[in-house]
Amino acid sequence: MVNCTLSSAFLPGAVGGVFFVSSVVRSKNEMPGFIKPQLATLKARAPQGQQWIHEIKLDGYRVQVHVNKGKRKVFTRNGLDWTKRFSQFAGALDISGQAILDGEVVVIHEGRTNFSELQADLAAGRQDRLVYYAFDLLWRDGDLRKLPQIERKQALRGLMGENGIEPPIVYSEHLIGDGQEMFEHAAKLNWEGIISKRADAPYRSERTEAWQKIKTVQKGKFPVIGFVKDPTGVAALYLGKREGKDLVYMGKVGTGWTRTVSSQIRKQLDTVVSPKSKLTKPIKKTKAVWVEPSFTAEVEYRDITSEGLLRQSSFKGLEPK
Repeated sequence: MVNCTLSSAFLPGAVGGVFFVSSVVRSKNEMPGFIKPQLATLKARAPQGQQWIHEIKLDGYRVQVHVNKGKRKVFTRNGLDWTKRFSQFAGALDISGQAILDGEVVVIHEGRTNFSELQADLAAGRQDRLVYYAFDLLWRDGDLRKLPQIERKQALRGLMGENGIEPPIVYSEHLIGDGQEMFEHAAKLNWEGIISKRADAPYRSERTEAWQKIKTVQKGKFPVIGFVKDPTGVAALYLGKREGKDLVYMGKVGTGWTRTVSSQIRKQLDTVVSPKSKLTKPIKKTKAVWVEPSFTAEVEYRDITSEGLLRQSSFKGLEPK
């Protein structure tokens, strides 16, 4: 069983010693452009065994950094060139030769990565709080994607150590062994979850079982302020939140119910239909049927955005106030 005390080992500046890889075989192929990223499959529980490594799941933007003889390019998950938006940390990646790093750009707020804070900084054009967690090395003067995951990580750590790379570029640490124990610690610390990766697997540009994500969630209860009809029930619920005497908009939820439950929700909300929104500051929603805030929806969600809206929400139940 692995010791899962999750603390400063996963925070910026915690790059440890240098690992050297004797089995890396580098091809002489021409350096490619943007590489479609490998994606993780969502699972309910973390895998166990020495064949798995486990990393903290970071709540930010997936970013691929290309270095080619001093020139740097930064690509988003979908291949957009965001070099200018991320010029500060890209400039800190001072290495010779060629390299392609896979990782996540985050903002750390109150001890954990915070997507809302990241959104706000990017909207304001700020880069001073951005941190790039590098978790894979796809190219180093040759293609490394066929190497086992653990060897690519060792090569990445060696690259960063040899070149004295420091924050805002950070090596993403990992643990080996009991992933579920690590996940439970991550949940207690209110982190997004963990990513578990097969130590012996190559890099594949698709969603695979070799990478698995296990996510924590937050729960809350929110007044239902309106809904969108579908033929037999509801397509979405509009939600609010009490702030003192004000009722403010919190976004909508559109998943988490069966057809039968959707029909039951509709029957209950039809009894409290209102001619207008009960929000303190009304919003324009052309498809909305407004209701009195007489029912409360229990919702699981990942986070609250910088606009104050629920992110990745899922319906769990409806009850009268």
